[in-house]
Amino acid sequence: MCAPGVARPSSSFRFSKSRHAMFRLKWSRAVLLGGLLAVFAAPTRAADRPPNFVVIVTDDQGWGDLSCHDNPVIETPHIDALRAGGCELTRFYVSPVCSPTRACLMTGRYNYRTRVIDTWRGRSMMEPDEQTVAELLGAAGYATGIFGKWHLGDCRPMRPQDQGFDESVVCRGGGLAQPSEPPENDRRYTNPILWRNGQQFQSNGYCTDVFFGAAEEFIEQSVSRGQPFLAFVTPNAPHGPFHDVPTALYEKYKARSDALAELVPGGPQQVDTVARVFAMVENIDENVGRLQATVARLGIANDTLIVFMSDNGPQTRRYVGNRRGVKCEVLEGGVASPLFAQWPGRIEPGSTSDRVAAHIDVLPTLLEAAGVKPPAGLTLDGRSLLPLLAGDAGDLDWQDRQLYLQSHRGSHVVPGHNFAVIGQRWKLLRNSGFNSPYPLAESSYELYDLQADPREQQDRIADRPEIVSRMLADYHRWLADVSATRPNNYAPPRIELAPDETAATTLTQQDWQATGPGWGDQGEWLLHAPKQYPADVTVLLPRPAQGTALLSLGGTIVSQVLEYPVDRVEFPGVRVPFGDFSVHFEVVEGGESAPPRQIFIVPRAE
Repeated sequence: MCAPGVARPSSSFRFSKSRHAMFRLKWSRAVLLGGLLAVFAAPTRAADRPPNFVVIVTDDQGWGDLSCHDNPVIETPHIDALRAGGCELTRFYVSPVCSPTRACLMTGRYNYRTRVIDTWRGRSMMEPDEQTVAELLGAAGYATGIFGKWHLGDCRPMRPQDQGFDESVVCRGGGLAQPSEPPENDRRYTNPILWRNGQQFQSNGYCTDVFFGAAEEFIEQSVSRGQPFLAFVTPNAPHGPFHDVPTALYEKYKARSDALAELVPGGPQQVDTVARVFAMVENIDENVGRLQATVARLGIANDTLIVFMSDNGPQTRRYVGNRRGVKCEVLEGGVASPLFAQWPGRIEPGSTSDRVAAHIDVLPTLLEAAGVKPPAGLTLDGRSLLPLLAGDAGDLDWQDRQLYLQSHRGSHVVPGHNFAVIGQRWKLLRNSGFNSPYPLAESSYELYDLQADPREQQDRIADRPEIVSRMLADYHRWLADVSATRPNNYAPPRIELAPDETAATTLTQQDWQATGPGWGDQGEWLLHAPKQYPADVTVLLPRPAQGTALLSLGGTIVSQVLEYPVDRVEFPGVRVPFGDFSVHFEVVEGGESAPPRQIFIVPRAE
């Protein structure tokens, strides 16, 4: 089915963040005037209105965690119906971990252009000057909201509300039960402490239910204003830990342990973990059904494009269809995501496309659907998928393409480390260990013919050297290009302080430049202040400590003697320096050093 020839308003503009608020105010007045005129005008046809967008991105849900993908244990009837009612892209790719995928989704650009190169330790903060899909659609009159996981920076100017989202209900960092959450949340997924437009609040309900519920409220409010909307629904499920999952659904899958054991390598503990994952996934499915019902009840189904996908492969080894691999790996199981798109009247139910596509294509797709042209000078790596989704690709001679994926730990991008080049037929990869900043010694380059060998079991690197040479050269050209996006391209962005606001800037281990293993045993935060000013600084410790507390702000060190163990240290009236500086804290006693858990900087009235 070809998409109907619907003419949509097209806008070409040079986007400026400083003009965003003024544009939105003018647009709101236009909506009010339009609403008054509509009372006396003929009813507006759906084809004359810009479409709405709902983009659902789950967290660590594998390609095989769906009953429509022949998983014999899990039940996902509403997501299955979404697939049946629209188009499935059977060769849709994402990065092997979450933050890179999210940066690509938000910008339509490879994450190596955005300064996002990892998921933690200060390397998951996106360059503030990147233009997001929320900013681009917001400037064209859309209401924009995100509900769930952002994972591209918790502090100004990298928060979702700084990056074009009118409404945000999110968790911090990479999810709940991580160092970025308030200590009093105590790792809860049920009734978690969240942030609405930057303000902390106590939610009520299971986290996925809260996020979808907030999205539905946002959709209803947008429809009541007659405003087209973009709703990113990004639950942190089924990401671990798995201690707090929907109880009834867990009991359901726990009773299916024998069947689960057929899908899961390992013993009872691994089976129990997957039972918990499947409980979280079915809870997502229930929420997808409720959201679809809300869209139908509001009478906007024909005006709404709904997209469903995941951010990377499954976090445990389990069923992934005719593939192999898990999250963090660049094998198919680690980077293949479901992509279902439903838009009644525009996308034919039950249709499919096997053309390679990726996360970088979502933004261009939404822009084309909305009739919005990218700003002049903005380089997009993705291309619109509308021809594939609407069945027009043959008419447009859709060309074969190559996609480039690379992710690994560390503060530096290492050429040839944990990467894949994916074409329509051939895939060159080096699955060299995401969790190492450098390639594992035993890793090697591999070449697969995905048309004949989707499970990547027959390495063809020895008998097709000409293909290897070409794809490797293409990869190095791509890496050189994205690495040259801006000067000092891989330097982390700085957190900006706002001395004229009363809210605290919260520094957590999510955003520090760390040393040591894991989250880090010590580190510093890179900050910028527009002027010198006094502030009250509070430091939370991961455990009670005593000794000498040392707080460093730029070249200034403030000390305090802790005569007995405490879990909080106060530094009132500290002078925050002007310009770029770093913040470091430790408690020193007997040659041992204790790090902070979180630091709060609150401007003090002068």
